[in-house]
Amino acid sequence: MTHEARAATASPTEITNRSMLRAKDTIDRRWSEPLDIEALASMSAMSPAHFIRTFRATFGETPHRYLQRRRIERAMYLLRASDAPILDICLQVGFGSLGTFGRTFRAVVGETPTAHRSRGPLPAVPNCFVMTWTRPSSFGEAAAQRTP
Repeated sequence: MTHEARAATASPTEITNRSMLRAKDTIDRRWSEPLDIEALASMSAMSPAHFIRTFRATFGETPHRYLQRRRIERAMYLLRASDAPILDICLQVGFGSLGTFGRTFRAVVGETPTAHRSRGPLPAVPNCFVMTWTRPSSFGEAAAQRTP
């Protein structure tokens, strides 16, 4: 079956899911840049409000929250793999202020950037394992760990 024939027989849900995956891939490629909801919505042929609702329904979080999580993932790596000042890492991963970075980092990871860095250098294991085991979750484990 040709690409055109498959596209003609695709259900509206499949088309929406594909456009959401394209938007998510765009965020993944441009994680250090400011989030442009207008452009992502236009790429998905939706209004900005509908795009945000659809993204949340598809992935369980808003585009902004997803982008924050991606930035924090990168910051987690840089904190343990380099000696760069926390402010430099904050700016490098796309946050505009150290306060916002610290609050977001603690909300996602469950500890401060300084505490995360104090764990020492990254272990010598394959990156695929490190990414899987250290990737912050959007299911609220960090919040659950903080409550007594």
